[in-house]
This record gives sequence, C-alpha cells and structure tokens, in this order.
Amino acid sequence: MTPLSIPASLPFLPPYLLERIANSASPRLRECASQTLVVDRHFRARMGAVALPPGSFVRGEPARYIYTADQQQTLPGRLVRREREGDSGDPSIDEAYHGLGATYQLFWEAFGRHSIDDRGMAMLATVHYGKDYENAFWDGSQMVFGEGDGELFSRFTSALDIIAHELSHGVIQHEAALVYADQAGALNESLADVFGSLAKQHQQGQGVEQADWLIGAELFTDQVAGRALRSMAEPGTAYDDPLLGRDPQPGHMRDFVLTQADNGGVHINSGIPNRAFHLAAMTLGGFAWETVGPVWYDTLINRRLTKDSDFSAFAELTLASGAERFGTTSREVEAVREAWRAVGVLP
Repeated sequence: MTPLSIPASLPFLPPYLLERIANSASPRLRECASQTLVVDRHFRARMGAVALPPGSFVRGEPARYIYTADQQQTLPGRLVRREREGDSGDPSIDEAYHGLGATYQLFWEAFGRHSIDDRGMAMLATVHYGKDYENAFWDGSQMVFGEGDGELFSRFTSALDIIAHELSHGVIQHEAALVYADQAGALNESLADVFGSLAKQHQQGQGVEQADWLIGAELFTDQVAGRALRSMAEPGTAYDDPLLGRDPQPGHMRDFVLTQADNGGVHINSGIPNRAFHLAAMTLGGFAWETVGPVWYDTLINRRLTKDSDFSAFAELTLASGAERFGTTSREVEAVREAWRAVGVLP
C-alpha cells in the first residue's frame, strides 16, 4: 500500500460504514452516504487550504473561531462565533465552540500544551457543512462537521470525543505526523481516540471507573443497534446492526485484520492500542489524564517516534517515556508493559 502522510483529510466515520449504507440502505440514505464518500475523497487531495486567523499569544487561553457553511461545501464559510462571545442558540455552533474549549483545556491543563501546535494556533471549526453530510474531518488546518442524516447519525458536533478526536489529529500532525496507513495509521487513529476519550473524561471529572470508554456514543440515533462507533474497553462490541454490520475492531494481535481497505485498516486495528491504553488506565485507577495519559502524550511528542512506527515500536517507546516520567520500576511502567502484553503487542 502507498502510505498517505498527514495532512490528508482525516474523516471520523470509516469508509466501510458509508459504503455499506451506500450499497444497501433506503434511496435517501444511499444518496447521503454516496455524496459523503465523494466529498471525503475530494478532501483527501486538499490540505490546509484555509488561511488561519490570529491565534492566541497568551498561554492557557484558546483562540476559537466557529464558521457555518450554511449547507454549502465552502470553507471556512461565514464566521458566526469567536472567543468570548456568548452562546448563539444554534446547537451545532455552540457544541463546536465548547468542544474546542474542552479539548484545549485537556491539552493545556494535563500536558501544558498551548493549542494544536503548542504555539497558540487558532482553532477553526466549520459546522452545517453540506446537505446531510455524514462525517466530520480534520483537513490539515481546521475541523469540519456535518449534520448527519437524522435517521442513522445525529449532528457530528453532538459528541465531545468526536470533536476532540478530530482536533487531536491536528496535534498528531504537528508532532509525529504518523503515516496514515497500516499500523502507523492505526496508531494515528488510536491516539485521536485516546485524547478524545480523555477530553470527555477531563470535562466531566470522571475517573477510569466512571468513564464509558466509548467513542461517539451520542452519534447514533435510536434506529441503530449500537452503543457507539467504537469501544476502547471492548473493541468489536460497539455496534451490531442489520444495516451497518458488526463492529470489526479486534482487541488482540491474534485477530489483527489484514486488508487493503481503509488504508490498511486504520479504523479497524486501532482497537488493539485502544484496548492497551484502557487496560493500563484501569490498572492504575484514578484519573487517566494524570496516569497513563501523560505516558501516551510524552510518546507522541518524543522525537524517537517515527512517521512509520508500528505497534511494537510505539509500545517500547511508551515504556521509555513512562520510565522517564515516573521511574523505571514505577507502577505506571509495569501497568503499561502488562497492557501491551495483554493485547499481544509485546511478548
């Protein structure tokens, strides 16, 4: 497979879900899914085309800009809310604004990071993108959110972890720039899930026992037989629906999926490192952004993490990062080691 380096457009919904809908749903849902797939392919050729407005020169303070595309496919669209302005009354606008803020707070308060690039980069989001657009994506400079179709998918701004997932792709882009294919691509997706889940836990003040460890729990309507798009605790159990099929994520290397689809299964095999993070967090207890979260963040920003790192290379580097932060014989390092062993990445 030819590697796709970041930044390419990184959509939240994997293509295999949309392809199932496009091939077997009602005429309206087929049209929505087909149009979304066309848009997603188009944006893979587009990177960071929007000129960024001023960022924040004050560490600890974000610079948020929310635009609306007014159901068109133009970016960034019309500016409708910016920093320190009150709620607009439009759920998509206000969810995007507060979601960016909650994600910024996680990275700032837990890791001391000042926005996407750690230099105060402006955070942009466009809502009301397209008509019945069934996805959200990071395009190299901003986030874009569709409305969903209202039958299977709700607003893509309705879940904080989706917003944080997409913004985290920007952080990954500015640090490791992991190639978006095969195991490196699955690590890219997994890291975005990890920080997406941490943002939700941080905002809600949840310890590891209270967290649901689901990604996109608010996305499905009640017409879908599923809890969420992914489960970090139990990969492969998030949904089992007549139309969407069954969650294909493995939670162990013995079930690793070899495929040419989805850039080598980046949305599928990410379940393995996701489960490793969950296992380590549960072993350590407390707040995950204070225990295993810093280990994953330190690994992401470590210059020894290469663009084509595989699972084992990332796992070894988490052990080194944990030792540097907590000590070689710390319980954090032992929890991380045992988690990687439990999913079959380390012997």
